Amino acid sequence: MKSVALHNRLTNVFLKSLTLLLILSFSFSSQAQEVDAARQKEGRKLFRSLCASCHKLDKKLVGPALGGVEDRRENDWLQSWIKDNTALIKSGDADAIEAAEFSPTAMTAFPQLDEKQINDILYYTTVGDPVKPGAVADVASASEQGAAPGWLIYILAAAIIVAFLIIASLLKTISELKGAPKTPGVVATINEVWEGVKKNTFLKVLTVIFGALVAAYFLFGTLFKIGVEEGYQPIQPIAFSHKIHAGDNKIECQYCHSSAKHSKTSGIPSVNVCMNCHKGISEVADDTKVVFEDGTLGKSELDSEIAKIYDAAGWDADKLEYTGETKPVKWVRVHNLPDFAYFNHSQHVTVGGLKCQKCHGPVEEMEEVYQYSPLTMGWCIDCHKDTKVDLKGNEYYAKIHKELAAKFGVEQVTIAQLGGKECGKCHY
Repeated sequence: MKSVALHNRLTNVFLKSLTLLLILSFSFSSQAQEVDAARQKEGRKLFRSLCASCHKLDKKLVGPALGGVEDRRENDWLQSWIKDNTALIKSGDADAIEAAEFSPTAMTAFPQLDEKQINDILYYTTVGDPVKPGAVADVASASEQGAAPGWLIYILAAAIIVAFLIIASLLKTISELKGAPKTPGVVATINEVWEGVKKNTFLKVLTVIFGALVAAYFLFGTLFKIGVEEGYQPIQPIAFSHKIHAGDNKIECQYCHSSAKHSKTSGIPSVNVCMNCHKGISEVADDTKVVFEDGTLGKSELDSEIAKIYDAAGWDADKLEYTGETKPVKWVRVHNLPDFAYFNHSQHVTVGGLKCQKCHGPVEEMEEVYQYSPLTMGWCIDCHKDTKVDLKGNEYYAKIHKELAAKFGVEQVTIAQLGGKECGKCHY
């Protein structure tokens, strides 16, 4: 009866706790519902289309931060300022004259907005962005980061197996003590097999030969991998996502790596190239996420990465001017050929017309760039054997191709037949 009573007490405690959690969840949901979602959504839409190019809620852009602006200005004044700030300044309003001195750029007037639309914008500046539905999932994923590591799970699994073996051994011993016939254990069986192997000379020789072949296989396999960095993915000083830039925003590879079409190297873009866009893009969209191997970066982390570009370029995001204090971005090189191998990007990109993805893989899908191809001599030669010579608009190659096609008895020669296998092409 005691166990039943204890069970009842535990049940009561569980039910009371569950009831308390439900009450708290309802109270939190009711508090969240105090925000007018429709007005918030409409205000956010208008703010993003009309105001976001010059204003942010939490910090200065071209104009001042507008978060909580209703606490600083009266609604009637804000209505007049937004509809026609120039007329309000000419009227001699002291607050309007003071606001006009904030930036040398005059604010755009919005006479097309009615009172309700302006109030929706102001409501959004007060309540801010809506809470994302995935917030609970984010909390759950954050809690998963504190889960036990994989190696600990394997150790626990091994401990459970050992425990089961010990229990089985104990049960076997107990049954034998009670009079059950003794049976040979696993250890005894293994010992019998091992004794048989030791007495068989043929198996000994076969085992030695097999071991030597396996050792040679792994030894030469390891030696041939020296200097092959396929899959190499170093951590860069700035979390730059090629997927966002080359994939989502369709930026051409040669916009940043402009020397690839006329030089031996593709070149590392200077921070000024970054500032061509990021001078006006100081933060990412709210739902932007970049997944790296060591974790996921959200909006706040990505905005801080853009701040690193500003620091390197000497750009003051508050004053919107250059300070003149620049710093180098110490990028880590991903692709690196040996010094005795010559490779010319312009020969392949401009003359050969190859896409960057031919060697570097689907860069537009990579959050973090890694070495896609092995870049070995055999890999290059295989490409030269398979790639046909493009003769379009090239009379010089057309003449050579005709002679080589007759020599090799083919319709279209490959790069290898054109001389792409000559040692001096890459080693001189």
